[in-house]
Amino acid sequence: MISHRLRAAAAGADLNAHLRRNGPMPLRGAVRPGRLGPLVAEIGDAGLRGRGGGWFPTGRKLKAVAASAGRRAPVVVVNGMEGEPLSGKDRYLLAQAPHLVLDGATLAAEALGAGRIIVAVPARGLGPSLSRLTEERTAWGVDPVGITVVEGPERYLSGQETALMNWINGGAALPTASRPFVRGVDKRATLVSNTETYAQLALIARHGARWFRAAGTPDAPGTTLVTVSGAVDLPGVYEVPVGTRVGDVLRAADDPETGAGPVPAAMLFGGYGGAWLSGQEAWSVPLAPESLGKAGTTLGPGILSVLPAGACGLAHTADIARWMADQGAGQCGPCLFGLPAVAADLDLLVCGTGSRVALDRLVRRLGLLPGRGGCAHPDGTARLISSALHVFADEVERHLTGTCCESLQHASMG
Repeated sequence: MISHRLRAAAAGADLNAHLRRNGPMPLRGAVRPGRLGPLVAEIGDAGLRGRGGGWFPTGRKLKAVAASAGRRAPVVVVNGMEGEPLSGKDRYLLAQAPHLVLDGATLAAEALGAGRIIVAVPARGLGPSLSRLTEERTAWGVDPVGITVVEGPERYLSGQETALMNWINGGAALPTASRPFVRGVDKRATLVSNTETYAQLALIARHGARWFRAAGTPDAPGTTLVTVSGAVDLPGVYEVPVGTRVGDVLRAADDPETGAGPVPAAMLFGGYGGAWLSGQEAWSVPLAPESLGKAGTTLGPGILSVLPAGACGLAHTADIARWMADQGAGQCGPCLFGLPAVAADLDLLVCGTGSRVALDRLVRRLGLLPGRGGCAHPDGTARLISSALHVFADEVERHLTGTCCESLQHASMG
């Protein structure tokens, strides 16, 4: 069940060790802007889908960038901002397999005729070390395309691709209506993908589409990195084939000496913009975007967090909703007024001072948020709160009657 494709390729920051383990970069010759290199067809055959949260087909994304580029060389951007608090895979990859990520970006740039690669990371000290790696790669003659490392602001929306483009272009890290594949960095067609997407791309270039499809599902081939947190013995980043049952992932995160614990009361999928499922409902669901979508939640960037035993899921959700309201862009009504309003309604319910009238108002307000914002931030927060009201219906009743033991004190899911 546990896979070791990306982990097996991880050789740390040592370029020599990386090349010994994975072999030389399989460069195939740059193309003119607007054309497609042979790797693009192989990525399409492999069925690689972006691992940043949207799970959009990477081959289609590459073709869209090439179609928009015209005669101007496009730009490739590695999105390592990881604004989602429950995700750890970007940090893992950039620490344990940075050269694999950079290989993937270079191979994508070559296949598109791109003239520039930008690696965007939060200001947590990663920037200087990655810059040293890119200098070493240039000295070794590994990269035919120049790589620049930039450090962006640490906010939830900084990793949203239009916000990232706006910041790279000198603006604020706030979402815009632009489409990066048409008009991104310096008004050029820009490929923006997550660190894991580039790492998977580098493996496909080395091992082929058939090898990649040997794991995963027909709709979402390959393996994926999953950050498991909350009430598990061994929290961390795991690599599993897409489609692995949720219960099997949790068993892998149990201490073998203590054995598997009971099925948890609830699990949060997809992070702060995701949704809750009850433990019983989630246990046998395949960890795949379509399967989780049918169950009413999302895989997102690969996040599974387990609610601690005895904890109040409604109180946890109120903490997240308050934080998400503070992290909004403040550029549209749903973000500026809607999110603070629903967070305040939920706080009243959690503190035991809400009423059924207030609950009805919360539900009504949640219905007004989706599809009306300038980005998907309000939609994700509304989905999270709505799922909590459903999954934690018993807690809702206890809070309405003032009998929940966690009205004011609750454990962190961290």
